[in-house]
Amino acid sequence: MTEANPDTENTARGVDPKLLEILVCPVTRTALTYDKAAQELISDSAGLAFPIRDGIPIMLPEEARKLDD
Repeated sequence: MTEANPDTENTARGVDPKLLEILVCPVTRTALTYDKAAQELISDSAGLAFPIRDGIPIMLPEEARKLDD
């Protein structure tokens, strides 16, 4: 029996960690925070949450959810 690789499991469920390092908010060009539970990339500076669908970040402002204050 083979042991599961945590990096592979995280990538299969979410986004490639290397991709997360280079992505920035398309509105403010600032860093994003990954919310694994909600499968979203959060831009605190823009007040937006960008969805991740099937492991692919949807970085369109019109697809983003506005964060509650």
